[in-house]
Amino acid sequence: MKKIKAITVALLGACACSAAHAQSNVTLYGVLDSSLAYTTHANAAGDSVTKMPTLTGSLPSRFGLKGVEDLGGGLQAIFALESGFGVDTGMAGQGGRLFGRQSYVGLKGRYGSVMLGRQMNMSFWATQKSDIMGPALFSISSLDLYLPNARSDNAIGYLGTFSDVTVGATYSLGRDASAAGGPAATGCAGEVAGNAKACRQITSLLGYDTGRYGATASYDIMYGNAGAANGLTLRRNFDRRVIASAYAMLDRLKVGGGIIDRTTRAATGPVDSQLLYLGAAWPVSPALVLDGQVARLSVKDSPNDATLATVRLSYHLSKRTAIYSAIGRMDNSGTAAVALDAGGTVGAGRTQNGVMAGMRHFF
Repeated sequence: MKKIKAITVALLGACACSAAHAQSNVTLYGVLDSSLAYTTHANAAGDSVTKMPTLTGSLPSRFGLKGVEDLGGGLQAIFALESGFGVDTGMAGQGGRLFGRQSYVGLKGRYGSVMLGRQMNMSFWATQKSDIMGPALFSISSLDLYLPNARSDNAIGYLGTFSDVTVGATYSLGRDASAAGGPAATGCAGEVAGNAKACRQITSLLGYDTGRYGATASYDIMYGNAGAANGLTLRRNFDRRVIASAYAMLDRLKVGGGIIDRTTRAATGPVDSQLLYLGAAWPVSPALVLDGQVARLSVKDSPNDATLATVRLSYHLSKRTAIYSAIGRMDNSGTAAVALDAGGTVGAGRTQNGVMAGMRHFF
């Protein structure tokens, strides 16, 4: 009996040591964000529309699991599973994927993190500090729907911060496996035998951030293949973005802006454009924040430009819950048809005005 007790104590001690050596933590989190929006000139006839948007209000809705396990020696195992959805219908976002926002596993250490799977690429991170409005309904997301959907399937990613400097890169073997349509699902699965360029995507980032001011530069190029959306139907077709952005804190006022230079060589023809944006945020009180943004999308050798102006007021009921309202205007030149509300509609060449109000809760 004494021998059995001794063995039991030894096993319990070994388990305790193992648990101390490899402690793990899993967190469930999410955002619920829904709003009502009214926009004018939603079609060629000039009719207005009132709706509950699917894509976003102030932030896209989501829920997720993220975890970390201490492996010892400063090394950690990490993972993330994050699903996007619309509060208005409960439908899955990102082309109907189960974990369409993130789905990766990786290792994190003193020299940064390496991730494998579906993940945000460097174009997503490049505007995080400078884009005052973020992925809101009235924002630069309307001018370039790729920005809030800058994720890559089948990707190897790296992100590391050293003092005030951040470096990162992703390499995707097949950037988008979903063919459901829309900006988050473009049907370019890649990983084709004998075609090493099909649906590849490469992104990189270099940033400097002190907490009071910072600047970031990124590069993003994605290649096509047969059946891919947006005219990238050949492996030599590409869509390239170069982003330069910066922000600064002037006492309590935050100012941010940037430029996104885009070059597309597709079956539908070449297109070169520049998106410039500038915004500011002011905390009127500890609970009340006023922010706004102006932006212009200019298409080279074309009259089809678009200009955005928007202002938002957010009131924080608690650390987790806020209500907000916003007004916006999108001026379309030529035959441009860029909707004020991300994912919405507008008559070609029409000026669109809008107002929206909503509620957001973090858990």
